[in-house]
Amino acid sequence: MKILITGNLGYVGPAVVNQLRASFPDSILAGLDIGYYGNCMMGIGALTERKLNIQYFADVRRLPEEVLHEVDAVVHLAAISNDPIGNRFEQVTLDINYRASANLARRARDAGAKSFVFASSCSMYGTAEESERTEHSPLNPLTAYAKSKVYAERDLKPLASKAFKVTSLRFSTACGWSDRLRLDLVLNDFVAGAVASGEITILSDGSPWRPLIDVKDMARAIDWAVSRDSMNGGDFLAVNVGHESGNYQVKDLAEAVASAIPGTRVSINKDAHPDKRSYRVNFDLYGKLAPAYEPAVGLTQSIRELKSGLESMGFQDKEFRDSKYMRLNLLMELRRKGLLNDKLEWTGA
Repeated sequence: MKILITGNLGYVGPAVVNQLRASFPDSILAGLDIGYYGNCMMGIGALTERKLNIQYFADVRRLPEEVLHEVDAVVHLAAISNDPIGNRFEQVTLDINYRASANLARRARDAGAKSFVFASSCSMYGTAEESERTEHSPLNPLTAYAKSKVYAERDLKPLASKAFKVTSLRFSTACGWSDRLRLDLVLNDFVAGAVASGEITILSDGSPWRPLIDVKDMARAIDWAVSRDSMNGGDFLAVNVGHESGNYQVKDLAEAVASAIPGTRVSINKDAHPDKRSYRVNFDLYGKLAPAYEPAVGLTQSIRELKSGLESMGFQDKEFRDSKYMRLNLLMELRRKGLLNDKLEWTGA
């Protein structure tokens, strides 16, 4: 079996590579990444990429022909990864997350791949405080990032068939330790603040709801989706991935971190404009289809592993929100150096 993992040099990639190598020890694993975040290793252990057979450096908008040769399954993680980047680079977000994703799936199908796993997002539900969102709930994407996932799912669905199953995993908000860490995620941000300064600053009023999932549980869901049978969910499946217990209000996440890291102070910006991105999600379908792959990493464990990892690297940056661990900051620094153009393409400088 040969599996192509796009975006493998991002935050989720290391967990996915580790999981798939463990589950498919004799398979050929190939990674493909544009390399924006290639230098964001924590410097603690060996490169996860050593577990790959092949590493391609390429832009998903312009895939080399050989990338899909004899590929059986594609795990598509590559994307503009959050709302701040999407707001700054809206057209680029649609080009990469939507148009390039649909094109990759078409080319994978035509090349003979049997499975396409798409990393989608529960953010497409937008505002939904009155009830938990199911896969049949109306979609209300509020940002370029969320819209790109909605459009991609729409174009992926007609590509699915008995010979080419498509699984769109609508992930909860990612969290947890990774060898390629991001701190522009709500729980990761809170733990970083607690470790570096003993203070958590909530930029909103703390009331929005978010479902959370650890990157290791995201990788387990991808593992399931790669080998999912069409009888289990259909040729095309869009499914919320997370657990009922993983729905939290932002202020409760901050208090959980403060409780796990004694001495931490929590401050809430009571004058902040309401964050419209608030939604609770129902995960019954995923639990029914993949009972052996339901999330196993709880909030306390995610906090503990983030704290341990940050402390082991001597993390003390109180101004981390201005650091390279925030994705937009890194991309803007590459732009300032002339290494990326306004379409976030490498310039060759």
